Amino acid sequence: MEILQNFGWVTLGLVLLYFGAEWLVKGSAAVAIKFGVSPLIVGLTVVAFGTSAPELLVCLLANMTSDGGDFAIGNLVGSNICNILMVLGASALVFPLTIHTQIIRREMNILLMASLIFAAMLYGGQLSRIEGIILFVGILAYVTYSIYDAKRSPIANAEMDLDDVLSPEEIEAARQGGAREMAIDLGLIVIGIALLSFGANRLVLGGEALALMLSIPKAIISLSLIAFGTSLPELATGIMASWRKEGDIVVGNAVGSCIFNLLAVGGLTAIVSPLQIFDLSVVDFLVMLATVVLSMVLMKTHRSISRIEGVVMLALYLGYSVYIYLRDGGGA
Repeated sequence: MEILQNFGWVTLGLVLLYFGAEWLVKGSAAVAIKFGVSPLIVGLTVVAFGTSAPELLVCLLANMTSDGGDFAIGNLVGSNICNILMVLGASALVFPLTIHTQIIRREMNILLMASLIFAAMLYGGQLSRIEGIILFVGILAYVTYSIYDAKRSPIANAEMDLDDVLSPEEIEAARQGGAREMAIDLGLIVIGIALLSFGANRLVLGGEALALMLSIPKAIISLSLIAFGTSLPELATGIMASWRKEGDIVVGNAVGSCIFNLLAVGGLTAIVSPLQIFDLSVVDFLVMLATVVLSMVLMKTHRSISRIEGVVMLALYLGYSVYIYLRDGGGA
C-alpha cells in the first residue's frame, strides 16, 4: 500500500509539472507580447525567478539546521550544474537551441562572474550576512538593468517568435487585451510556478520514499534527488518551451535561474542566517565553474546547442552523478 502511495505522489508530481510548465510558458509568452519585449527577457527574469522558488525554499529551511549550510550550498551548486548540463541538454534533444547574441555577450559573462564571486566568498568556509547583502544587491542591479534595457529597445513584433506557443487568437488577445487579460496571463504565471513547486515537492517526496524502500543510501538521495528535484521546474519548463520551439525562454530560464540561484537565493539565505560549510568538496565548485565555461564554448561555436551537444551535456551530467555516488555513497 505504501509503495502505491509513493508511486501516486510521483505520478501526481509529473502531472503537476506538465501543467505548471504549460501555463508558465503560455503566461510568459503572453506577457512578452503585451509589453513588447523579447521572450528572452521574460525567461531571464520572471520565469527564472519563479522556477528558482524551490531552491530558495529548500535553502531557507536547510539553513535552520546545524549542518544546513553544506546542504544549502550543495543544493545551489548542484542545481546550477543540473540547470546547465541537464536542462539545456535535454531541451536541445527535443529541439536544437538557437542562442541569442545577448546570452553570449552578457548573461553568460554575468553568470561566470557570479560563479567566481560566489566560490571566492565561500573559500573561507562561510557566507556572511554582508556577503549575502552584496549578492542580493547584485541581483537587484541585474533585474533593474534587464528591465531598463528591454524597455529601451522594445521588440514590437515579439509575437512573431511565439506562434508555436500561442494560437493566433491568443496572440491577438494578448496584444489587444486590457487589464483583465493581463491579470489572466499573470495568473497563469503564478499558478504555473505554484504547480511546478508543489509538483517537484511531491515527485521528490515519492521518489525519496521509494529510494529508501529500495535501500538506496541517504547520501545519494540528498546529493542527487534534492538538487535534481529543485531543478525539475527548470527542466519541465525547458522541455515544454523547446517542444514549442521557444528557445529563448529555454535558455533564458536555465541561465537566468543559475544567476538567481547564486545571487538571490544564496544572498537571501545568508542574510537570514550566515551559511557555514564544513564538508563541501572543492571539486563540486570546480565542476560548476567548468560547466559554465563549457556551455559558453558550445554557445559561441555556432550560436546554438545541437542535439549531439545536448547528448554530450547529458552524458557529462550522468558522469558527475556517478562520481558523486562513488565518492559519497559507494561505500555506504
